[in-house]
Amino acid sequence: QVQLVESGGGLVQAGGSLRLSCAASGRTFSIYAMGWFRQAPGKERESVAYIHWGASTTYYANSVKGRFTISRDSAKNTIYLQMNSLKPEDTAVYYCQAPIRGTEYWGQGTQVTVSS
Repeated sequence: QVQLVESGGGLVQAGGSLRLSCAASGRTFSIYAMGWFRQAPGKERESVAYIHWGASTTYYANSVKGRFTISRDSAKNTIYLQMNSLKPEDTAVYYCQAPIRGTEYWGQGTQVTVSS
């Protein structure tokens, strides 16, 4: 079992920045990748950014490339999502996710609201 806890969401004006954190606990030695997803009202959940443990390779959705940066602190089993130049369309609940041996683990989500 792995537990994921997100933090750092909030309300920000367009053009502003926020940093999300996701701390993993439990069987963290099984983690090989973690990522961020988001779900806006009335829309499907979408992948935002991903990072692989070994080579620290990253993936970004086209909509956030150049604005968001995913990073990790291995010692703390924590990943971060630095979000800059936020837009109203970034408003969503952001979820942390970790796939482990065929099972997807999810955090409870943190709300990000960007006002225009």
